[in-house]
Amino acid sequence: MAETEQSREVRNRERREKSHEADVVVVGAGVFGCAIAFALANQGRSVILLERWMHEPDRIVGELLQPGGVEALRKLGLEHTLEGIDAIPCYGYHVVYRGEEVEFAYPRVAEDGRLLVGGSASKTKQNGAANGHAIPNGKKSDDRPEGRSFHHGRFIMNLRKACLGHPNISVFETEVVATIKGENSDAVLGVETRTKNKTTGEKTPDCFFGALTIIADGYASIFRKELLGTTPIVRSKFYALELIDCPFPPAYHGHVVIGDQALALLYQIGTHETRALIDVPPNHPAAAPEAGGVRNYISTVVIPALPAHVQPYVKKALEADNRIPKSMPNSWLPARKQTHNDGVILLGDAHNMRHPLTGGGMTVAFHDAVILSDLLRPELVPDLSDHAAVRRAMGQLHWRRKQLTSIINVLAQALYSLFAADDWQLRALQKGCFRYFERGFTDEPVALLGGILKRPLVLAYNFYAVAFLAIWLNTLETCSGWGPLGILKLPLALVQAILILWKACVVFLPVFWTELR
Repeated sequence: MAETEQSREVRNRERREKSHEADVVVVGAGVFGCAIAFALANQGRSVILLERWMHEPDRIVGELLQPGGVEALRKLGLEHTLEGIDAIPCYGYHVVYRGEEVEFAYPRVAEDGRLLVGGSASKTKQNGAANGHAIPNGKKSDDRPEGRSFHHGRFIMNLRKACLGHPNISVFETEVVATIKGENSDAVLGVETRTKNKTTGEKTPDCFFGALTIIADGYASIFRKELLGTTPIVRSKFYALELIDCPFPPAYHGHVVIGDQALALLYQIGTHETRALIDVPPNHPAAAPEAGGVRNYISTVVIPALPAHVQPYVKKALEADNRIPKSMPNSWLPARKQTHNDGVILLGDAHNMRHPLTGGGMTVAFHDAVILSDLLRPELVPDLSDHAAVRRAMGQLHWRRKQLTSIINVLAQALYSLFAADDWQLRALQKGCFRYFERGFTDEPVALLGGILKRPLVLAYNFYAVAFLAIWLNTLETCSGWGPLGILKLPLALVQAILILWKACVVFLPVFWTELR
């Protein structure tokens, strides 16, 4: 390294640590915050990273990273953060639908977006004799894309470790409470914080200044209302259990279990641990306090829908703790274009959320970090205090990110509506979706879900293919049983077909339109 570069690093570090000034102030050392801090620091920017609590977080989401997220992490130079945390490879999905099963792998995708491998769905008669519990460093049979699942806190600590070791980043443990604006303009100059004295416990005021402030303070953001004026829509909650040494073949897959009024997502997060996320809809009678609450809902509705060999492990996890399991709200927050707040950007879950059923949140975050760091690179934006240049970059970010994020967000919301079906039209679509997978039409859907196929129109095509298959299956079922006289029920089947198609449009089109605009 040249001497001038060394002296610049030293000067910038002194400026960050003594004057609390940098090119960029990043609020929140979570998934997106760490990623964008590291990416900008790699470009030579001087970065201050602020985090309220530097201890290992204990969260029940952010544990599954799709292959598209792994690729984005590699582009950011952070792929090494997946190592040393007992992460488990994920090569595809396994769906259990009212006792029937189908499994499918992520397909290989060419750089131009073409799928390189044919369908890989296979019907499974039973959850096999093998243990089915994945061990670290498992090997797949070919070079298909690979996701990873892990303990969220361990991964976050590796991301923070990467930032702590970067010469262009200074990390401070402090609570950000407000933005700082100039006297003669509304441009954000930095943030106010409260830093806790570890000896006395008292909090003292502090300030940090940057040419650009990037806020990534998570799903419960305190800045969202001020900067975006948006509010998340919460449709249900995921309640979490941790199963120990639970066999669930096929190994190295995410498992989606769909039953009568039951929806659960299971994936291995360590050598011995499997995460079970159980969706509990609001106002369900079985989850009412007088009926026994969430624990009763899990016992009476969800456990009977699980494969028999998994049920004892869920019961054991539920009985091990008499408290209500940890929960997280399942939220939808459409992205909003950010070209009106000078000096500040709000991103990550504070800006855009989707239902966690498809595990796409971190993939979106890392993808956003890749795009934003590219748009803000010094060759394009030499000075981050150039508000006009940053506004142009944010305008481009809004549209460039949609190639991936619109797919993941729409899939998450639409699949949740189908998998948690609460009326006969949605149940017909739910059945059509499973039969679609069962017939081998899985490569495009799982490539879209995995963040490795970035074609929104392919998503629309597959969704309506599912809808028309559901209509065909419903027509056959409606007209069967009467022999030759079944034709007399055709008018009823046609009315039902219209209602099913209408429901598909209600589920898909509003979300699709919102995400694409």
